[in-house]
Amino acid sequence: MFDAKVYTDRRNRLRKEVKSGLVLIFGNPEASFNYPANTYHFRQDSNFLYFFGLDHPDLAGVMDIDENKDYIFGNDVDLDDIIWMGPQPLMSEQAAKVGVGDTAPLNALFEKVKEAKSQGRKVHFVPPYRGETYIQLENLLGIPVADLRNHTSEELIKGIVKLRSIKDEYEIIEMEKAVDIAYEMHTTSMRMAMPGVVEREIAGTIEGISLGMGGPVSFPIILSIHGETLHNHYHGNVLKEGRMMVTDAGAETVSHYASDITRTVPVGGRFNQCQKDIYEIVLEANMTTIEATKPGIANRELHMMAAKVIASGLKEMGLMKGNVDDAVKEGAHAMFFPHGLGHMLGLDVHDMEGLGENYVGYDDDIKRSEQFGTAFLRLGRKHQPGFVFTIEPGIYFIPALIDKWRNEKKFLDFINYDKVETFKDFGGIRIEDDILVTETSYRVLGTPIPKTVSDVEETMSF
Repeated sequence: MFDAKVYTDRRNRLRKEVKSGLVLIFGNPEASFNYPANTYHFRQDSNFLYFFGLDHPDLAGVMDIDENKDYIFGNDVDLDDIIWMGPQPLMSEQAAKVGVGDTAPLNALFEKVKEAKSQGRKVHFVPPYRGETYIQLENLLGIPVADLRNHTSEELIKGIVKLRSIKDEYEIIEMEKAVDIAYEMHTTSMRMAMPGVVEREIAGTIEGISLGMGGPVSFPIILSIHGETLHNHYHGNVLKEGRMMVTDAGAETVSHYASDITRTVPVGGRFNQCQKDIYEIVLEANMTTIEATKPGIANRELHMMAAKVIASGLKEMGLMKGNVDDAVKEGAHAMFFPHGLGHMLGLDVHDMEGLGENYVGYDDDIKRSEQFGTAFLRLGRKHQPGFVFTIEPGIYFIPALIDKWRNEKKFLDFINYDKVETFKDFGGIRIEDDILVTETSYRVLGTPIPKTVSDVEETMSF
């Protein structure tokens, strides 16, 4: 939790974006995973954390724009709660820590909303993502669950995106901590990537590092020798010499700020020539786009820059052919690089994605592409100082996609299918870093995590 002034300032800035009515921001309830009393690890809603800061279940925050007052609705603990959890601060004491002076029991929220509706005032809310929140909103507003998303407040969504997109000094400190935890996770993963090891041994070990150093992982760990599956959460393979292992993993800090790092290493610790050739292309795409980052450059431009580096490198290897610019313009590179260059990062690993990807990553000037591959670019708009985002180019050999495009005779002028056939068992390579856009340039967050061929091999030799 930050100082109360941080949360007060955030709410005051949001008032400038939402002109009237009530802003309703729900915290999360507990979520059960096999019976009611056995719950998942609690994770507070990120918007509630950003504006109201309190990190426990069953709370709601309200900003009354017209009265210029803020409220937290939540219940004080009773004796049964104290027996199981120990003494807890009063709601009024907790609210004071985030600069809120007015509290009420959770059931009083109904009267507050009812009064506003009777006065014809708008109740602003963002898209829900928990079933319990859908039901709460239906009960409060009388809007059927199936219709709630049609009544979300674009004014509020845009206001939140505007504020949360720019990370302040306190947030950047937290995200540096998250990357430093990821450093320990990834260097450990590298050293464990030896023949005969089962993937889950590594995945479990590095998740434990995250838990021990701050909080849970920021998303379920992706770790596999089948890196051609972009989000591969299966961890049952045995590592074998000649395979590459992708580890895409990040940590949350105690304050819930995320890191998201990917490294790809050769099982056994030494790159063979083919692995090195492909790896160096991905690394060049990663470093070229990082070095080009600055305020005012569109992330879609960085994405296309990475695509051209990849297409050029693959052409040198004989996997692609023809004019590189034309190949990228037509989308032939997406055979090998079928995802976006990266995404926003913050309290969410795909920051604010629940508000709508296009609100976060696009604007009136830059619209989402409909072309295969580029359509998956989550962030296309121009960078501003304070943005934190990921740069994560990759090269993948996906047998099903190769077969489909070859059968359809797609991009015969740009793809050497005969050569590509010999790479069907290669897997995939991705390299990802977390980048802060500064006033004039960029900064890679956290302790540098090995990524050159020599640094990876040296790290794996210990």
